[in-house]
Amino acid sequence: ENQRLRCQHPFLPPTFFCLIFARRQSGQSTLKRAGVTGPPPRETLARTAPTLWRQEPGLGLRCRHRRFQCLVHAREPSEDSLVSRLEVVTLPSRLPGGLPVRSCAQELQLPVHEWPHTGPIGQFDVGVVASFGRLLSEDLILQFPYGVLNVHPSCLPRWRGPAPVIHTVLHGDKVTGVTIMEIRPKRFDVGPIIKQEEFAVPPHCTAKELEVMLSKMGANMLISVLKNLPESLKNKKEQPKEGVTFAPKISIAKSCIKWEEQTAAQIIQLHRAIGSMFPLQTLWKGATVKLLDFEEVDNIPGFEGWVGIKTVILKKQLTAVDFYNGYMHSWFQQNSRTVHQECRFQTLKLITFIWKYEKSMLLCSSEFSVH
Repeated sequence: ENQRLRCQHPFLPPTFFCLIFARRQSGQSTLKRAGVTGPPPRETLARTAPTLWRQEPGLGLRCRHRRFQCLVHAREPSEDSLVSRLEVVTLPSRLPGGLPVRSCAQELQLPVHEWPHTGPIGQFDVGVVASFGRLLSEDLILQFPYGVLNVHPSCLPRWRGPAPVIHTVLHGDKVTGVTIMEIRPKRFDVGPIIKQEEFAVPPHCTAKELEVMLSKMGANMLISVLKNLPESLKNKKEQPKEGVTFAPKISIAKSCIKWEEQTAAQIIQLHRAIGSMFPLQTLWKGATVKLLDFEEVDNIPGFEGWVGIKTVILKKQLTAVDFYNGYMHSWFQQNSRTVHQECRFQTLKLITFIWKYEKSMLLCSSEFSVH
């Protein structure tokens, strides 16, 4: 008896959506051996990698490869073998060479299809989606006897939407988690909770680092749910109506620092949340400067709320020492207060900043009170 399992790639953003198909190993299913009767047996499914945004292609591929190993192991012959065939569906891509998900699937010799083509209709038991970014139709959901599951990297109903990990870091949450829920048509992230586990956010963690941690956690949770799917679905519960927050998509405009509005702590949090996707930007003497390698700086006499920046990009990448020596030193040799004001980082509103150079690091502090 052969069945197929379809799942959709967890934790990938809309451009990295994929479906995964699996064929059941021949012989009696695990669920039937357990005495379960009814619809076709559900197979165990594994989850895949997080998006590494604009990481180097090799690094991104290796990370995704590790997540796909869960699926590959699920189909390896053994006493508990559950899956014999996997297939992947991805969205169309304009990237050279296609999406990393496609490359990884091909490396693992998995058949790949391009959305909206999802393969044979009505031959799959359960679907799993993650960060697809598009609503699934009711007709599509009904093709699965056990419905469609969603692996979401937050403790729903907190941070519904396409960027939960980023908003977790951006808002300084101490605890997050992973939710496996049932997909409902017409609305995102509102279905019943099948399984949810909390995860303590490590101090100073970036969104990229947190996403890798949650992806591993989600992989284990998803396999656990699918091994006991009928029982898991039986114990599902509706999401609470209290505590709902939303995690909208992040645009590049978010990377523009508002020195007059944001505290030093908020700027550091912003860098940790989106820095690997969009380097933070500011103005210096009318030119756009990208700020890299942020560090928190304490105990600056006479000021509070300093931000340390070790590397900037102005025409090319420069260390703090090179930037100071090449652009700032000659200005600070002049004693004119006007010259000093022109030499400060500014927002689009041209809010001025005090600058200090110390120990190969650029230190800046708003003239406004920073708490």
